[in-house]
Amino acid sequence: MHIGTFTKTGTWRSAIEQLAPLREIGINLLEVMPVHEFPGRFGWGYDGVDLWAPAHIYGSPDDFRAFVDAAHAHGLGVILDVVYNHLGPDGCYLRQFTPAYFTKKYENDWGDSINFDGDDSGGVREFFAENAAYWIDEFHLDGLRLDATQSINDASEEHVLALIVRRARAAANGREIFIVAENEPQEVKLIDDYGLDALWNDDWHHAALVAATGQREAYYTDYRGTPQELVSMAQSGFLYQGQYYSWQKAPRGTPSLHLHPASLVCLLQNHDQLANSARGERLQFLTSLGVYRALTALLLLGPNTPMLFQGQEFGSSSPFLYFADHKPELAEAVAKGRRGFLEQFPSLAGQQFARPDDIATFEQCKLDHGDRDPEVVAMIRDLLQLRREMTGTVRGAVLGAKAFVLRYDERLLLINLGEELRLDVVDEPLLAPPEERTWELRWSSGDQEAIEFDRSWRVPATTAILLGA
Repeated sequence: MHIGTFTKTGTWRSAIEQLAPLREIGINLLEVMPVHEFPGRFGWGYDGVDLWAPAHIYGSPDDFRAFVDAAHAHGLGVILDVVYNHLGPDGCYLRQFTPAYFTKKYENDWGDSINFDGDDSGGVREFFAENAAYWIDEFHLDGLRLDATQSINDASEEHVLALIVRRARAAANGREIFIVAENEPQEVKLIDDYGLDALWNDDWHHAALVAATGQREAYYTDYRGTPQELVSMAQSGFLYQGQYYSWQKAPRGTPSLHLHPASLVCLLQNHDQLANSARGERLQFLTSLGVYRALTALLLLGPNTPMLFQGQEFGSSSPFLYFADHKPELAEAVAKGRRGFLEQFPSLAGQQFARPDDIATFEQCKLDHGDRDPEVVAMIRDLLQLRREMTGTVRGAVLGAKAFVLRYDERLLLINLGEELRLDVVDEPLLAPPEERTWELRWSSGDQEAIEFDRSWRVPATTAILLGA
């Protein structure tokens, strides 16, 4: 969630008013996009320059504390997205103290790299590790999301990420906290060696989006959206665990089979992926309703930790675009850079993009909480309740060109993203019910009357069904 667009007024206090519906639907943890202080009237927060100050545009530090306290009162945890891989281009004051904060040793897509292992880096490491502890201690947060950790370079004996995790956990003073990272190359050493709890699984998003839209360009090139890809990730974690990845012309990923499924966070939408389009449209407008509902069922009933983007829980129609308010010369450079980034998508060639520094771009991204689709709310609530029943090690099998099954101990999740599936001969053993028991329909995303699962099987087109024994 992005506090500035989560409500019309975009403040901590107004966000408190929308916490109860989140808990009622089954949400249990909120990930807040960065709130490090930054110049300008609006922004995503990834260009923060004062890591110790909650952005004043959302309210006071005590308003932030009140938000966390209110979330806890509703049974919701709160983790904060923190940016330790670079600082914003406007207003960064650290060089006024010492140039040792930055280094030319490593490349960085967003600015100068932070000096975590060079000369005079001891104080730099302390600055960032103590900042992580500060958010946990001062605001009683329940964890952190570490942004773009692939750009946090450190050859020290103790990697700074391990130091940050250690100090954050110590600051929790016995409370359990959750630390998750974005890591584009999908390096499991962040969990195995540095002590993080989880990583985002970009492979899952990319394969699911291709399954929904057929779009295979730029970083989606090496995904086909097939049942085999989705089954493989349910059983094995990342899709790419060291195979050659043609988009980057190099191997991608690291082995993840040993990880607990909860260690990988999967999603259909987030701020980056929505904004990496011409109009920031949500996925339900880019595919059929049946496919969207089936993929939502896969997300929320699958073995990995699921994450929703603000408004997804009630079917919001609000887009989410890239917005950043900078002084004129920097704003022009940012707009040019954004256009250049989107040029990797041939389908966007020649299109006009909203200016990041236009306040209208920011305003249209604000959620309208009156724009609630009761059917979507009911679907999310039902699926999150059913999720508690999905116990045991998951196994999967491909059933057709667009269909597959995931088998838990006593639950069977069938996903059909294509035309009607008919199995007159049921030759997949995962479809057999437990001995001396029969399957019963627990939930369907479509027409329940059209489903058969006795001697022969029939699953309607673009439908997800859940069976229980």
